[in-house]
Amino acid sequence: MSDLQIGFLSIAAILFLIYAGMHVAIALTLLSFLGVWFIRGNWTIASKLLALAAADSISGYIFGVVPLFVLMGLFISVSGIGKDTFEVANRLFGGFGGGLGIATVAANAVFAAVTGISIASAAVFTKVAVPEMIRLGYKPRFAVGVVTGSSVLGMLIPPSLLLILFGVLTETSIGDLFKAGIMPGIVLSAGFSAAILVMAYRFPDYVCAKVTGQADGLNKKMSLASAVGKLIPIALLIALVLGGIYAGWFTPTESGAVGALGALVLALSKRQLTWAKLWQVLTETGHVTVSILFLIISANVYGRMLALSGITGFVATWIGESGMGLYAILSIYLVIVLLMGTILDSTSILMIIVPLIYPIEVGLITPPLGIAAYVVKSTLDDQSITLNDVFAGAFPFVIIMILVLILVVIFPQISLVLV
Repeated sequence: MSDLQIGFLSIAAILFLIYAGMHVAIALTLLSFLGVWFIRGNWTIASKLLALAAADSISGYIFGVVPLFVLMGLFISVSGIGKDTFEVANRLFGGFGGGLGIATVAANAVFAAVTGISIASAAVFTKVAVPEMIRLGYKPRFAVGVVTGSSVLGMLIPPSLLLILFGVLTETSIGDLFKAGIMPGIVLSAGFSAAILVMAYRFPDYVCAKVTGQADGLNKKMSLASAVGKLIPIALLIALVLGGIYAGWFTPTESGAVGALGALVLALSKRQLTWAKLWQVLTETGHVTVSILFLIISANVYGRMLALSGITGFVATWIGESGMGLYAILSIYLVIVLLMGTILDSTSILMIIVPLIYPIEVGLITPPLGIAAYVVKSTLDDQSITLNDVFAGAFPFVIIMILVLILVVIFPQISLVLV
């Protein structure tokens, strides 16, 4: 068996093992070890490669950005800021048809700008938005669909953890990646909001919302001054974290540290951080960080194995000689990523696909393994809402995401205008 055949066999084996239930990092590490062993014919070399990757893969200063931004996001999620942003957004959009849905999208967009973690968004707004929407007459399927769909903004709008990981893996400027994510995030948010308006006015039975009339109950309780007061701390934190990177005041790692400190101060000022919650935040930060760094190590080993097999050079040559245009190659790539999204979470897809080639988002909400959908379902207090309701409610937002993805491919200036 040739080195190239070993490389292709490892790809097929990884997909099989993952679909069979093996953890992604373990599958990558195991098959990388076996691949190097078969290619070099020496298990000692394969063992040393594993040791070298474990020692070198995450030793750089830049990797400190992972736990710091995770810590910031978790502090924000327990501080009550999600509820504040939802109430302010409802103050602005509650009078429209589907207003609470639009408010949820807007609040998720703001929340994404201070967390960067879709799972946190899904958990927070399942508790905050879904009960209020159902209370005011929205269909449960629509309510959970809005939350599930809009939660993916956390992986696109900076400071996105996924963009950070991509920058680390490819040695690309994280600041430039953040800039590139702003406009697509705004376009996707606008697309979600437009879709909600269309559904509310053209398919009111699906939404079962007030299409005209009075602002919803939360609006009447909040003055404009109060709304502005709730937004000021959020705006300051966003300006501190992102503005510091764009202005060159902080490196991404330093920005993560400043953001984590700012989020801690916010949580303390709102008196939401008990000792129990602090311990929960710290332990969860450790769990998330370790799982991500383990994936980075395994992806590093896998990338080295692929380079030894010659498959990366083969793919580059095949693309160059295929005669296909840019859009044809991008279409094939995106279809592969979308199909992987049906069985893997976005971080795992990133770890597998980056070593091979150099839109991850839709995989967060597509069955059978839509991580955000499972988070929404597990966080719901109303157990009469099924997982099928969550996936079905999120489907219109999958369509919007695909349309926005096509739009960004055709008009890359959307993403590059700020870079």
